[in-house]
Amino acid sequence: MNTSKPSAAPATVDALYDEAVHWHVNTGGETIHAKRLPGRWRTIKWLTASVWLVFFLGPYVRWDGRQAVLFDIPNRQYHLFGVTVLPQDFWMLSLLLLFFAILLAVATALVGRVWCGFFCFQTVWTDLFTWIEERLEGSPPQRRKLDQAPLTLAKLRIKATKHLLWLIIGFATGFSFVSWFTVAPDLWGEFFTGQANSVLYFTVALFTVGTYGLAGFLREQVCFWLCPYARIQGVMLDKSTVVPTYDERRGEPRGRLQKGAAAPLSLGDCVDCNQCVAVCPTGIDIRHGQQEGCITCALCIDACNSVMDKVGRPRGLVRYASLDEFEGKPARAFFKRARVWVYSGILMAALGGIFYGLSTLDAVDLKVLHERAPLFVTLSDGSVQNRYTLKLLNKMPEALAVRIDVTGPAGLKLIGADAPIAVAPGGVTPAEVFIKVPRANLTREQEPIRFRVETVRPNGQVIRAERTSVFVGPPR
Repeated sequence: MNTSKPSAAPATVDALYDEAVHWHVNTGGETIHAKRLPGRWRTIKWLTASVWLVFFLGPYVRWDGRQAVLFDIPNRQYHLFGVTVLPQDFWMLSLLLLFFAILLAVATALVGRVWCGFFCFQTVWTDLFTWIEERLEGSPPQRRKLDQAPLTLAKLRIKATKHLLWLIIGFATGFSFVSWFTVAPDLWGEFFTGQANSVLYFTVALFTVGTYGLAGFLREQVCFWLCPYARIQGVMLDKSTVVPTYDERRGEPRGRLQKGAAAPLSLGDCVDCNQCVAVCPTGIDIRHGQQEGCITCALCIDACNSVMDKVGRPRGLVRYASLDEFEGKPARAFFKRARVWVYSGILMAALGGIFYGLSTLDAVDLKVLHERAPLFVTLSDGSVQNRYTLKLLNKMPEALAVRIDVTGPAGLKLIGADAPIAVAPGGVTPAEVFIKVPRANLTREQEPIRFRVETVRPNGQVIRAERTSVFVGPPR
């Protein structure tokens, strides 16, 4: 294929040609052994990655005598600290997912793929796996040399230790995942004595193999080919988005420095050391502009700043900056960007819905169903009787004794609820009651009535719920 550059091509075509020539995506033909350098962004990366400790330790946090967060799917109960959410309130989960999706969009519009670079589980687990690899096998050149070396007892020992540690982390990931869906302390005994559900064993095995394969072998290929977010990031960025960027005006033309020799005045600040490429976990060259493989982890900034310190030049050749900044335009405040307002509006609406749902979440839910066949019965004493089915939903972890009361027309009498009704935890208990009203006290065909239920928890908390219905009588 002819790769000679057209001599008379317009400037725009010339720029596109340069971009195409330098465009490089590792399709798996080589293993990326990224170099590790200390620096500000490396420290931040470890701190943000530590957020995932919640994933491993969260199931063991206790609240009010039980697991603080438990997604009890078999019993269709979802305990979030002091709140129990049942399938009837599952709409709040939809709002929560919408909230995080829009939060991701807001963050991307402001600072690029910050999720990918600092918080994504694939990035964090890959970083941990490669850290173990470096501890056991050495620096990137040593790892490449070891990969190419013939199999010896020493190589087998090192490789076996590495893969064993990877599998242990994969198992811990799967075990921690299922711990959110069952009582975590009990899971240890049940799992290792063969008494756990087969679904748990399958899920742990799936996560173990998945984590081992994705973080240990596929690595950056997940970001290139499997992650949909890498594909849609382009529509989320704009010219005001701040991302790691190479200052081409300052750095070009690049050229290497000779030890002890003064740098030619014709050269830019980039000394072509390729350290920004060496530390990149996806193997891209930030000097070729924004690319699909850039996860904005900012490790190239640390690498470049360390080199600038050594050669006595100002930091910031690679830095967080927007396209507007490099074009000499004034930076636009985030509140002047339309997409940020749209994203934030949706985010606030979702958050408001979640808070409303949690604040109005009743511990006992009451539904009243009026018997339709017949709507009413006229008794021998002339009074009118209606039949109702009450559905009592107990969202508490213990059984409750619920008393029922009703108010309405004068002379109203409740039949069938003299004793408290036992309501099982986390389920719906039906109760059939009758209401009788003297016909003379009915002023219209449909009279409003109000059912009330009340119970007291073992800790002394009084729980009440109300529901309005109608009492139907003969036509007037």
